[in-house]
Amino acid sequence: MSDLINSVWASLPVPAFLLGADDNIVEVNPAAEQFLNTSAKSLRGAPVFDKLAIDAPLEGAFNRVRNDHSALFINNVDVSGGNSAPVQCNIQIAPMTGATDHVLLLMEPRQLADRLGRSHSVKSSARSAIGMAEMLAHEIKNPLAGITGAAQLLAMNLSQDDLEMTDLIVAESRRIVSLLEQVEQFGNIRPPERRAINMHDLLDRARKSARVGFAANMRIVEEFDPSLPATFVDGDQLLQVFLNLLKNAAEAAGEGGGTIRIRTFYDLSLRLRRKDGSGNPLPLQVEIIDDGPGLPPEIAADIFEPFVSGRENGTGLGLALVSKIISEHDGWITVDSVPGRTVFRISLPVAPKTPTEEN
Repeated sequence: MSDLINSVWASLPVPAFLLGADDNIVEVNPAAEQFLNTSAKSLRGAPVFDKLAIDAPLEGAFNRVRNDHSALFINNVDVSGGNSAPVQCNIQIAPMTGATDHVLLLMEPRQLADRLGRSHSVKSSARSAIGMAEMLAHEIKNPLAGITGAAQLLAMNLSQDDLEMTDLIVAESRRIVSLLEQVEQFGNIRPPERRAINMHDLLDRARKSARVGFAANMRIVEEFDPSLPATFVDGDQLLQVFLNLLKNAAEAAGEGGGTIRIRTFYDLSLRLRRKDGSGNPLPLQVEIIDDGPGLPPEIAADIFEPFVSGRENGTGLGLALVSKIISEHDGWITVDSVPGRTVFRISLPVAPKTPTEEN
């Protein structure tokens, strides 16, 4: 049973601290080590308020939990440790059964909770858009073909001055057909054919394509963790995701160019809950960072919704398609954006071990 308890403790996706009677740290889980960027060995025995700066009057909270034998919940509190920037968290303080002088302190970063909640709504919106695409695309494209043909026939007998109007009809009809083809693509993505893949190989292919095309005027910087294990994805679909995000980053910079950073790292604290209640760890992280003007604040929270775009002539389908593909791979994608720094972050699972590796 102790092995199971230790496994549960280590698997908690949020920072957890076990505090003794003097509010000193007795034990921390791996997520807490990562939050403070400090080892458990150096944290044990230290006063908790020497390691955590919590913007809330908690001086008597721990004793109140001990005396009342009931949990205490505090939401939307800024918490920081060491020299790190404050993170808004929901805090839970609970008494320990069988050890009345001990309390358990859990901190759930709001950013993580909000992102996970948005991932479910984005997936639902994506499915709604798929249904709309299947229902409308064919019906709209047929009459558009007739309109285009009729305009071209009319143009054969018109003067040069009148041709401007028929040319406009043809051009706009073709633009709508192009949009509908994107909608159809959004709805016709096949289920992923997943296998173990080194995502650095895919990122390298995406970078090379970007350099000779849409990001020719950009500086691309790679910050890779070469020790990352393989992920479990459809290589073609994930390559499409990377290319889409790199193109967005290049377009954000404009003709003047800028810098795109591609960063990979391992974060064991991230876990996506499945419908059956089990947790799916997503430790493999890819960040694509640009130094453009940032997303318009009014659409930043909805940027993965279909038909939401920050560009004047954007269709708003590219990032919705990216979100759909990542969701189909049991991963999730988020964005943080301020002027001068926009970060798209993809979190993916590790490829399962083969029978040979397990033995």
